[in-house]
Amino acid sequence: MKTLSGKVALVTGGASGIGLASASRLAESGATVAVVDIDATAAESAASLLGGVAVHADVSRSDQWPGIVEEITGRLGGIDLAHLNAGVTTGEADISLLTDAQYRRALGVNVDGVAFGIRALVPVMTSRGGGSIVATASLAGLIGYSPDPIYALTKAAVVGLVRALAPQLAEKHITINAICPGLVDTPLIDDVRELLEQSGFPIIDPSAVADAVLGCLTGEESGRAMVVQAGREALSFRFARPPGPRAAGAEGKLPPKELTAHDQA
Repeated sequence: MKTLSGKVALVTGGASGIGLASASRLAESGATVAVVDIDATAAESAASLLGGVAVHADVSRSDQWPGIVEEITGRLGGIDLAHLNAGVTTGEADISLLTDAQYRRALGVNVDGVAFGIRALVPVMTSRGGGSIVATASLAGLIGYSPDPIYALTKAAVVGLVRALAPQLAEKHITINAICPGLVDTPLIDDVRELLEQSGFPIIDPSAVADAVLGCLTGEESGRAMVVQAGREALSFRFARPPGPRAAGAEGKLPPKELTAHDQA
């Protein structure tokens, strides 16, 4: 893996779980890491351990993203790499019991935190000649995940956003990919941890997800949804092509190039 010496990396939700594993791997590879987290104390601790900087922020708030970018660029000179990782679950399987607060919090962190982050990062990366972004989605965004339908909704949104943005960001020399892990050993699975352990189902170590994140951030592929499962290398999810039209005289016709979805392997 190539060295990231001289590169500045931002990791949201970087004080614990997948975020901390990713931030650690980036630091080990030579990058200077900005740990962004809503937990100020944990962010400071992680940043101190990694020799980086801590930024206390709520990534779900659009008004905080300009400040996040300004603080990091002011202290470190710019941003080259970003792992938009912060995420939460609702903990509610029954849609009839879902509260507005649960719904808004999940969309705020999992979707807004990614969309607002990308919007704020693209100009600063473009000014440096390009960059790379990875967003944490989930296997739940690729399958029907009944235990937390709203969590699945948010992660499917992340996958869709990444695939849709890839072509336009490529013009700015910015790659963007989604990481879609299965069940990872983080606090998000605490509610089902005992059940998983009793069943013998393998839980993914956060370091395996961090490996996949680093591969995306240092690679040239874009618009991918990379599946991470225990005991195997990350692989790009293969999306099936949708059925084409059968209207008379237009069988199999593709839409105008400007409207064509980014082709995915």
